[in-house]
Amino acid sequence: MSKRQEKAHMLGVGLDHQDEHVRITQGPNFTVLLGSEETHENLSGTCMRINEKLRRRGKRLENVSREEFLDLVHDLGEP
Repeated sequence: MSKRQEKAHMLGVGLDHQDEHVRITQGPNFTVLLGSEETHENLSGTCMRINEKLRRRGKRLENVSREEFLDLVHDLGEP
């Protein structure tokens, strides 16, 4: 039997949508659902910036620890 490959996926859910518009954005390892236009764009942008930081570090989402992921998210506000 072959070992199953681990996968990781980020899920963002915006809870502030007031209109009837259903927003869904998918990327290689993330999905963003709902939210106001601004919230949806912010969540999508955050996921894309996380992916870019991972790429620069030569890592994949599946290969970072919880602590490293949280540090990465925390550092997004800094250049």
